Amino acid sequence: MCLGLPMTIVDTDGITALCEYGNERRRVSILLLSDASAGAKVLVHIDSAVRLLTENEARLISEALHGLEASLNGQDCDRFFADLIGHEPQLPEHLR
Repeated sequence: MCLGLPMTIVDTDGITALCEYGNERRRVSILLLSDASAGAKVLVHIDSAVRLLTENEARLISEALHGLEASLNGQDCDRFFADLIGHEPQLPEHLR
C-alpha cells in the first residue's frame, strides 16, 4: 500500500519543489501541477506531488496518519478520528 503525505511547498523552481511534512524535507516533482507555489499544500506519492490540497484536507490526512501511528504503537487513537466517532459511515450511492 502506498500512502500519500500532505506536504507543504517551501520553495519551487517550477519543475521540482522542496516540501516539508513534520521534520522531514524532500525535493519532489511538481510536473503534474500547473499552479504549485510556495506555501501550497500538496499530496505527495513516491516523490511526486499529485494534487493540491485544501488546508482542511491536509489537516485531515495528517491527523489520520498520526492516528495510524498511535494505533500501531498501541496508543489511544480516538482523538485523531473525532470526526468519525458517533457517525455511521455512509456508502456512496453507486455502492448501495
